[in-house]
Amino acid sequence: MSSRPPQPIIRVSQLSKRYQLGTATFSTNSLREVVTRAVSAPARRWRDGRRAATDERSVWALKGVSFDVARGEVVGIIGRNGAGKSTLLKVLSRVTDPTEGRVELRGRSGSLLEVGTGFHPELTGRENIYLNGTILGMRKSEIDRKFDEIVAFAEVERFLDTPVKRYSSGMYVRLAFAVAAHLEPEILVVDEVLAVGDAAFQDRCVGKMQEVAEGGRTVLLVSHNMAVIQRLCARALLLDGGRLSADGPAGEVVQRYLRSSRPVTGKARFSPMSRGGTGWARVTDVRFLDEHGLPVDSRPADADLIFELDLCITEPETRGASLRGLVLELVVATEAGDPLLSVMNVDDPRTDLPASDAGRVRVRLPGPTLIPGRYRLDIFLAIPHLQHVDEVAGALSFDVSHPERPWRPYEMHPSRGLFCKRAIWELVGS
Repeated sequence: MSSRPPQPIIRVSQLSKRYQLGTATFSTNSLREVVTRAVSAPARRWRDGRRAATDERSVWALKGVSFDVARGEVVGIIGRNGAGKSTLLKVLSRVTDPTEGRVELRGRSGSLLEVGTGFHPELTGRENIYLNGTILGMRKSEIDRKFDEIVAFAEVERFLDTPVKRYSSGMYVRLAFAVAAHLEPEILVVDEVLAVGDAAFQDRCVGKMQEVAEGGRTVLLVSHNMAVIQRLCARALLLDGGRLSADGPAGEVVQRYLRSSRPVTGKARFSPMSRGGTGWARVTDVRFLDEHGLPVDSRPADADLIFELDLCITEPETRGASLRGLVLELVVATEAGDPLLSVMNVDDPRTDLPASDAGRVRVRLPGPTLIPGRYRLDIFLAIPHLQHVDEVAGALSFDVSHPERPWRPYEMHPSRGLFCKRAIWELVGS
């Protein structure tokens, strides 16, 4: 007699979620109004349901999404901004209810959807560990057992008895991730929040998620870093316009996504994959230029790579502040998100950002630069060691083509490295 195949730990069947744009809210709550609304609710829901079918102000964030996840699988969820990734995780985490369809979870889940979700700003870090752990369904004995590990991972020992409203965004995310990852839920759901932390912390988070996965727990991970998706996940789901457009091996799905994301306009466009930071100052536009200062989408490997950025202060309450003193970093990465090189304005002591609320910066990388291929630009704007102001993943994608004036007898290929720099050669001795 053949044994039954194990049931999936997550089953999603024809899941749809509709949001009504501009829905009115009630501003008063008198007893008469509450009773009136309760009595009329069934008829109102019937009318609203019929109206929503044709109402142009409604939007389907998810439509007819179906998939199963086996116990112990690590699944990446990718797609452009607005594809429905975060909505899917919110439904799976029971933050919001589906409009249609069904979700079955056969295990205790822990979610990290936003920085500090489930934290109370007036409570200390110590108190919030217990509060957040309880929200995740953990017993006090479980939290006690993992408490020291959580604190050590988050590196907040000195601030453990300080209200978290005084924490920086980096401290918030370190503590939030530490709680979610260490309290051993059977299903761990992680949205794109790790970008808030510094590079060292992100590496530790990736290592922790690998440890979680190797321990047999199930992980759903939303990320715009394709290198992380391919490193952690054997399988990936691609969402497009709220629909599941691909489900398969992570490498194949990532390549399909990257091909579909390439612009067809003839010039590289500022199109952030994801964004973080406090946001009081922002990068508002990025352009990839040729030697004449015209926007393009490709440059030869032996030419200079030129990027032009517009920055401004965006929040009215910061009126009077300036961009001076901020550090601007550009990270050139592979199409999948593996960083290749970093340049900062502080590399040149003559290049401070302007003492005004807006400015334009042009950055030139002398050629020859990279071997032919597809690359992306990540941008970071920060007050060093204090505040992440703007973090833009995949701000710009661009191509490097074959040299206009080839000087090598062999083809430039990744097997020989990704850079094609010229060195200074000299003969020494006889």
